[in-house]
Formats: sequence, C-alpha cells, structure tokens
Amino acid sequence: MLLGVAARSIEHGLNQGSPLEPDPRDYPDALQAERATFVTLEIHGALRGCIGMLEAIRPLVLDVAHNAFAAAFRDPRFPPLTRAELPRIEIHISVLTPPQTMRFSSEADLLGQIRPGIDGLILEDRGRRGTFLPSVWEQLPDPREFLEHLRYKAGLPGGYWSDTLAVSRYTTESFGTSIDEAFGEGLRTV
Repeated sequence: MLLGVAARSIEHGLNQGSPLEPDPRDYPDALQAERATFVTLEIHGALRGCIGMLEAIRPLVLDVAHNAFAAAFRDPRFPPLTRAELPRIEIHISVLTPPQTMRFSSEADLLGQIRPGIDGLILEDRGRRGTFLPSVWEQLPDPREFLEHLRYKAGLPGGYWSDTLAVSRYTTESFGTSIDEAFGEGLRTV
C-alpha cells in the first residue's frame, strides 16, 4: 500500500508540482501511526534520489508521500525526475524504528557495538549530522569504513573523534518494487 502511495505521489508531482496529500483516515491504523521513513529511488540499481526523516513527525502514509515526492524532485544531488525516467524507477521505502542513543568510551568500543547489516547510524557533533541506512552496509560492509564514510557525510574530517561525538542507532523495515508494480499495489489496495 505504501509503495502505491509513493508511486502516486511521484506521479502527482510530475502533474501538479506538489506531493500527494492522502488523508490518513482512509488507511489502516498502522499507516496512521507517526513513523519516520526514507524513500530511495533507483534506476537500474543506481541511486536517483533519497530523502527521509529521522524523527517521526507525521502519519506514516503522509511521510511516505512527502518523502517520495522529495526524493524525485528535491534531492539536491540530482535534477528533478522527468516523465521519461518514471517507467524505469524502482522505489524503496525504509520505515525506521525510533533512534536509540549509544553509549561508548572510545572508537574501538563504538565499533564493537555496531551491528553490520542491521544498524542504521546517526552521527552528530559540532552542529553537524549524518546518517546511513542499514542498506548502506551492502556497499560498506566493514564497520570502520562505514563509520569513516559516515563522518565524511556529516561534514567531519576523516578519523575525527571527540568526547562530544554522539551516535544513535536504528533499524528499518525495508521493501521496494518497480514503479509499475507499485502502481499495481496502490490500485489493488486503495
């Protein structure tokens, strides 16, 4: 159902220039709950956009609709999605658990607590913040390399460490499909 909402929100963006605004009351209770999500778009396995929220601030169905639109049209790394690209899009949705603050005494202690393939991490310090979803473990399977790249993403120098560094972890429930299948899901279930 969420994949259908994401697909329709992208199509709505192409036609109207704004995200779909589904009424959460039209959906099951589980999709009305406030949850944080990321929506990732790919074309032939290559990233085409990824936008999300780390904190739950709106119903799940609205978060997906807004993040799908933003991934297609507002990711600053890419130009807005074109109608010609739409048939090739794959949509991936990650629903996040609430972040849990990690307690550690050193970089080695932190690295020993990280669960490769399971944890998404949020790294914060000096007014900077970055996150990697658990799916990033596929490209960066080594915890030390994962952490190093996350530092760069947060705008911190390589090897950076301080006593004020904060790290939180979360897990995700992730699923994805082609745009055609997502439209089919949305039409069957909504």
